[in-house]
Amino acid sequence: MGRLNAVRPLWAIEGGRVTIEGDGLPVEPDLAVVRVGGIPARLVKASPTSLTFIVPQGIDGGPTPIRIDQLAGETAYVEMGVPLATGLHQVDSPAYDRHGNLFVTFSGSRGQQAPVTVFIVRPDGTREPFGGDVPNPTSLAFDREGQLFVSSRFDGSVYRVAPDGRATVHASELGIACGLAFAPDGALFVGDRSGSILRVDYRGRTETFAGLPPSVAAFHLAFGPDAALYVTGPTLGPNDGVYRITPDGNVSLWTSGFGRPQGLAFDAQGYLYVVDALAGASGVYRFRGTPSDRELMMSGGPLIGLAFDPHGGVAVATGDSVYRLAVGIRGLLP
Repeated sequence: MGRLNAVRPLWAIEGGRVTIEGDGLPVEPDLAVVRVGGIPARLVKASPTSLTFIVPQGIDGGPTPIRIDQLAGETAYVEMGVPLATGLHQVDSPAYDRHGNLFVTFSGSRGQQAPVTVFIVRPDGTREPFGGDVPNPTSLAFDREGQLFVSSRFDGSVYRVAPDGRATVHASELGIACGLAFAPDGALFVGDRSGSILRVDYRGRTETFAGLPPSVAAFHLAFGPDAALYVTGPTLGPNDGVYRITPDGNVSLWTSGFGRPQGLAFDAQGYLYVVDALAGASGVYRFRGTPSDRELMMSGGPLIGLAFDPHGGVAVATGDSVYRLAVGIRGLLP
């Protein structure tokens, strides 16, 4: 009689690849029939000790049972993301404010001006238009006072967005502006995907802080508890990584081995989470302190970014949708 021992990873959204491990799993004479929340899943790899499947569509979310028809009584669980919003266009991670409201974008194709480009998703899941003044909104970040800043890859500016959604230019001539993060001293850092990390002071004055290899997509920025800036930016190379930039501008490759690194974020414990959007293996990885301590936490479709709710939970974004997972992890506040 077979049995189930483990599930890896423990979080997922539709389109993700999940592996259940066990003993005596059914592969002969017929392959196992795996059901996720009662919905049949497509197997992509099978052996007597592990079964890998694609998470099907149509799952409600939350703790979801995984069962195998041939193993009556054996059940494992995976935490499935609950769909929050669809019909979006995310280029970078969404962003939570201190009240637990999630801000997301409809960035659009270059030069496209949609009626609403930034939306707010309330803690109860309701979605509201927030603003449409920022063309091609790319990255979002809140400062220590709770003020929202949005970059535009179209005009190379960073906008300050008021609580009523009205936007004013904070800094301009920033190249292809993507990636935003506030330093502990309140300075704003902006990624220019042509190969520069820029520092912007509170008056909007700009200076080049560091140089990195140009990105074919976008830079993604996050400050760690060590006051260093961590940056990803996919290139055409097969082995991209995460860069660490010290407060004095010293750049080092902190870790490598990613196929297409995207959004990144720190939780309240100081652990770093990085999205890898490599086709067929898109997921979220956690680093608990050291570059070598890498763990796959979540699998999903083509992921773009993630953000931690300051009150607990994580939102993960694909190009057109955002999901929430009630995982009890708090974000690192600015």
